[in-house]
Amino acid sequence: MAESSVVISFAVGLLAICLLVKLLKWPVELLLKFVSNSVCGAILLFVVDLFGAGIEITVLKALLAGVFGIPGVIGIFVWEKFIVG
Repeated sequence: MAESSVVISFAVGLLAICLLVKLLKWPVELLLKFVSNSVCGAILLFVVDLFGAGIEITVLKALLAGVFGIPGVIGIFVWEKFIVG
């Protein structure tokens, strides 16, 4: 029983290290693109919120709106108003 937990812990640690190395290899340009898209998405959500949509702006929602653009904002609006509540 103890040996299997050590093997599982080793595998999870190895996977985490591989993931960390992979993330650190990403080009800085790609990271800057995600950040700039997230800022644009947050601004777009803010503009939609000015019209009384009542959408709480979070990092995840800003990233979704930045990556998917206007369809992402529409999806977030539909999710907030009709599915969640």
